[in-house]
Parts: sequence; structure tokens; C-alpha cells
Amino acid sequence: HNFFFQASNPGQFENDSDVLWQRGHIPETTVYHGRVGINTDAPDEALVVCGNAKVMGRVMHPSDSRAKQNIWEVDTNEQLRRIKQMRLVEYDYKPEFASVMGIKNT
Repeated sequence: HNFFFQASNPGQFENDSDVLWQRGHIPETTVYHGRVGINTDAPDEALVVCGNAKVMGRVMHPSDSRAKQNIWEVDTNEQLRRIKQMRLVEYDYKPEFASVMGIKNT
């Protein structure tokens, strides 16, 4: 995979690009040591996309069964006992978060 990044001001990355962008240890990879924002200049996570994202492939997540092995059935009664001990809550999103994320029903 090849990636091309161009700043609106091409010279703006000259000072920090060598430090933040590095060739990865795995062939054909690039590593960025910091936060990346798409359609935002204030990313508060490793990657923040403000807008729609299209993925032409798979997205792996820790809850994905393809990332797991040694899956077995559990004792349902024991699990229900554990669930009864859990603290269940309802919540509202903070207005400033909801407005940035486009959430209407907070």
C-alpha cells in the first residue's frame, strides 16, 4: 500500500516530519508518532475522522471472532450470577461532545 500526504502549506511539516513520520519495521509501512486528524485540526485520539470513512477491506477489532482462539462454552448460571453483580447505568453525552460528534439524541 502506498500513502501520499500533502499539507495545505507544503513547508509546514519540514521541522517535525523526520521525528513524527518514520518508516515502519514491517515492509511498506509508515509510522506516525502522534495524533492524526482528518477534517479536524484538534485530534484528541490516535486517529480522529470527522466525516464518513469508507473501508474497502476488513476492520479488525479485539471483539472480532477472527482475532480469538480457544473459544469455549461457559456455565450460564455462573455468568448470570456475575451479571447480577454488575453496576448498570444510563447516561447522557456531554453537550460539547455530542455537538462535535453530530449526536442528536444524547
